[in-house]
Amino acid sequence: MKKKAIKIIALILAILAILGIGGVFGINAYVKGVGKKLIVTPEGATELKNVDCILVLGCGVRDDGTPSDMLRDRLDRSLELYFSGVAPKLLMSGDHGRVEYDEVNIMKQYAIDKGVPSEDIFMDHAGFSTYESIYRAKEIFCADNIVIVTQEYHLYRALYLAKSFGLEAHGVSSDYYIYQGQQMREIREILARNKDFFTAIFKPYPTYLGEAIPVSGDGNLTND
Repeated sequence: MKKKAIKIIALILAILAILGIGGVFGINAYVKGVGKKLIVTPEGATELKNVDCILVLGCGVRDDGTPSDMLRDRLDRSLELYFSGVAPKLLMSGDHGRVEYDEVNIMKQYAIDKGVPSEDIFMDHAGFSTYESIYRAKEIFCADNIVIVTQEYHLYRALYLAKSFGLEAHGVSSDYYIYQGQQMREIREILARNKDFFTAIFKPYPTYLGEAIPVSGDGNLTND
């Protein structure tokens, strides 16, 4: 009788594990499917109308103050779109939660060095996650229609989040190369898509909110 009970418990646990794994991959596929429909080519982005800004999602910067390879590619793609007339403003969103670590000023300076006027570049100093970047693009920077730039694996989730906030959003990938460690990023992203699937339902407040700084205005208001 005891052995039979153990077998039943083991069977139940196995079924629950299978359902759990199936749920994880099911949510992953759903988030990717929603985001994929909103990805356009750089040429396609030029046909979009009334785009408020190009949202550039931050990532690592080097100790010498230069963008990492992935961030540089995001910036280069966003500049290509900006100079093609896709949107009149750039919104650089990244981590500037510590004095010694600053993604957004490095991002802005990179764009200025390429010829973008400072007033056309907004910085979101509290874009600590993809979710917070999207939340703040809508609530702080008052954007309604955006083009998001990041690598494609990340773009699906960003676009899914944007859609969950009711934003009109499209994405352009910045994959110029195959990046070292990409396989591990893909694995982590499955978990991140699952997390943000639920985050998009409950919509918790971001780390910081604050007064509105409409992206239609002067980007120098976000200088520090």
